[in-house]
Amino acid sequence: MIFNSNKFHKIPLHYHIIFWLIYFVFNTFRWGSYFNDYLYSLKSNLLGFPIHMTLCYLNILVLMPNLVYKKRYLTYVIVLLIALFSMVLIKFNLTYLLISRNVWPEGPEHVDKLSLNYTIDMMIGELYVITFVTAIKITLDFIKEHKRVTDLEKSNLETELLFLKSQISPHFFFNTLNNIYSLSVEKSNKTPKIILKLSELMRYMLYETQSKKQTLENEILCIQNYLDLERIRHDERLEVNMYISGDIQDKEISPMLLLTFIENSFKHGVNKNVGHVKIDINFKIKEDFLYFSVSNPMPTITKHVDNFNKSSGIGIENVKKRLELGYNKNDYKLSIKNKNNIFVIKLKIKVS
Repeated sequence: MIFNSNKFHKIPLHYHIIFWLIYFVFNTFRWGSYFNDYLYSLKSNLLGFPIHMTLCYLNILVLMPNLVYKKRYLTYVIVLLIALFSMVLIKFNLTYLLISRNVWPEGPEHVDKLSLNYTIDMMIGELYVITFVTAIKITLDFIKEHKRVTDLEKSNLETELLFLKSQISPHFFFNTLNNIYSLSVEKSNKTPKIILKLSELMRYMLYETQSKKQTLENEILCIQNYLDLERIRHDERLEVNMYISGDIQDKEISPMLLLTFIENSFKHGVNKNVGHVKIDINFKIKEDFLYFSVSNPMPTITKHVDNFNKSSGIGIENVKKRLELGYNKNDYKLSIKNKNNIFVIKLKIKVS
């Protein structure tokens, strides 16, 4: 972006001072050693460096933003050549008047008049300094712009993750409140228990899911509260088997990630079936990975079967997006299958 924009990242003044001081000292000793005359080198650099600096800042602050970044390349070349030639004239006259009649002691011959060889050599020398300084400036701008874009992308990803995570809670509460409403209409004595369980879930979702990762123990406890809600609602019609193997301590996972799969299994495997319904949930920890699976029967109520994929896809697609944004590709593997009218979801995910 910095190559087609007028925006420059500002470099603090003290960095400019340090750079030019180091460059000045280096050049003074370099040419002083070459001429074996450090006083002459000091004088010529004191005269030449204001010219270097003027050309460099003219190029990076005026010419490049207004010509190069606007793709006016021919105009840029012409103006730069005029600026270089003008500075050579100034340098020649100041050197002749203030330092030495021989304005080009390092040259092949004594020069006390402006010549073509002197002009070309001085312009190439100034162009070298301009190129060097401009390369440093562009590199610094590129690094800072890259960091800005990276930070922006990171911020956008975090915002999208928060948005996807926020979609879970309203969907879950909507279904649960419908359940409570149904039981309250029936004046069921289960209603107080469900409200209590729901309040525990709300507390968890409001206060424990703000961080990027949550302990696997807390996630499983949240799932158990959800299962308790469903058991109270469905009684003996529902059979839920949950198995946990391996060490779940000191393991972390994105909050509310697994609950979506389980909620989906109840929405389509229990609510859209009649009679006895069985749901199997497995948590297996092996090394740094959790092997999670949930299975439920496909809907048997005719009017729901055709819309199953369409209606169940929203929550699952949400989880897929969260996995893509929150994990590296090698850190998870999601499998969704329908085998013998049993809908099976398997997730292998890093929890270390």
